[in-house]
Amino acid sequence: MINATTTMESVSYLDHKGKYKGIFAWIFATDHKRIALLYLYAISTFFVIGAILGLLMRLELISPGQTIMTAQTYNGIFTVHGIMMIFMVVIPGLSAIFGNFFLPILIGAKDVAFPRLNLFSWYIFITGSILAVLSQFLRSGPPDTGWTFYAPYSTATGTNVIFATTAAFVLGFSSILTGLNFIVTIHRMRAPKMKFFSMPLFPWSIYATAWIQVLATPIIAITLLMLIAERLFKIGFFDPAYGGDPILFQHMFWIYSHPAVYIMILPAMGVITEIIPTFCQRKVYGYKAIAMSSLAIAGVGYLVWGHHMFTSGMSETARWVFSLLTFIVAIPSAVKVFNWLATMYKGSIDLKPPLLYALSFIFLFSIGGLTGLVLGSLATNIQVHDTSFVVAHFHYIVFGGMGFGFFAALHYWFPKIYGRMYNFRRANIAWGILFVGFNLLYFPLFIIGMQGMPRRYYDYLPQFQTGHVISTIGGIILIIGLFLMIRNLVLGARKGAKAPANPWNGSTLEWQIVSPPPQENFDEDPLIKNNPYDYE
Repeated sequence: MINATTTMESVSYLDHKGKYKGIFAWIFATDHKRIALLYLYAISTFFVIGAILGLLMRLELISPGQTIMTAQTYNGIFTVHGIMMIFMVVIPGLSAIFGNFFLPILIGAKDVAFPRLNLFSWYIFITGSILAVLSQFLRSGPPDTGWTFYAPYSTATGTNVIFATTAAFVLGFSSILTGLNFIVTIHRMRAPKMKFFSMPLFPWSIYATAWIQVLATPIIAITLLMLIAERLFKIGFFDPAYGGDPILFQHMFWIYSHPAVYIMILPAMGVITEIIPTFCQRKVYGYKAIAMSSLAIAGVGYLVWGHHMFTSGMSETARWVFSLLTFIVAIPSAVKVFNWLATMYKGSIDLKPPLLYALSFIFLFSIGGLTGLVLGSLATNIQVHDTSFVVAHFHYIVFGGMGFGFFAALHYWFPKIYGRMYNFRRANIAWGILFVGFNLLYFPLFIIGMQGMPRRYYDYLPQFQTGHVISTIGGIILIIGLFLMIRNLVLGARKGAKAPANPWNGSTLEWQIVSPPPQENFDEDPLIKNNPYDYE
């Protein structure tokens, strides 16, 4: 087991009296736990706004022709939804919130390696987010290129592309600095005698994610600067009218954006690997295999970007190589799923809300992964490329993966963060509504995508209406589930019963200290004796 030393008299990080008071005690805080909550409240706000924008798009698509908005408005909302969800919610989400809060605790540290840099990263995140929001309200109108900013349209449109791309550029710096901070923290701040293979598996997933953040994000920064320079000075990087090549933009964009998918999903996988052994009261099956699979996903994930571009005119050799690599990157993900199921085998399973979300993650991510192989295969990709099949696959990976992983983490660590419990019955009801709504929203898009429904289209042929109606009903149900979940958690944080130090009987370090954690986490360096998932 793991021994950690704190006393019941330790001052909670929520009650700690610093030199600032009120809101300034938060926005000037260098405590990793308070910074994590700053990220939580900001990202949750953007998530709710993005979800509402998504619902508006679904309402527009409930029938052919104009329903509640014009085509230009639809394109603007589509772009805003994508920018907000990808750059302001999904990429920073789990890593910035739960990585910040629990990484130091899980490795026995008192804080991250660079606390002030950590706070600066949050300032950069907020600055980039404000720029992204402002881009929607300036005179020339919200950008209408989609979140990918594909050239040559992004170099020719008269909307606020420069403001939006500058926002994404700034947000990238927050990601780089956060990743750098986490890498140094894991290498230099682990508790005495905690070796790499004594760490829990959530830090392993954060470690793999951090390397992607540091190495891949500069590529999108350079790409966006080139796009801005092209719009300002007509240089001709991407626009054929000036001698540029739009395919170059696609290569540079996806060289970052496919690894970015693993920035989104790896921390969620780490969360699931923490939850399953806790609620099955068993050691993780294949600890080293799961740890190494995180690094394998991060490594191979750099090499598969070309599967987004099979129809763009690349060579036959490039196509089959990228297709092969796409199938290879599925192997370490399959290793994780196998080990999660093996951990549950003959376990003492307790179906509390965190485990319900974790099991939902496995189911939804598996559907997303299997349909990804359809897109990775050359023959089937030609059929479903740029159809709503891709939209469904993407959301099963990102929302079904990162989203449900985020909800799982929130319900799992909520008692530790706030020192209070939420209502289990209401949490279970919200989970059920969310799960049903999610599948009703996105699964019909697989079907109409195979029938030929293009993605990103404002209008469509009547033959696709049934799928869109079912999908829109699912979107409404999903929003209801989100509202019920958020309401339950807010009530729990304000009025919930006091949480014990270890309500789930977990074995890792965060469950060995008081709830909520004290200001510096531990009074003394914790002693690490053996496997972090020892339930015997």
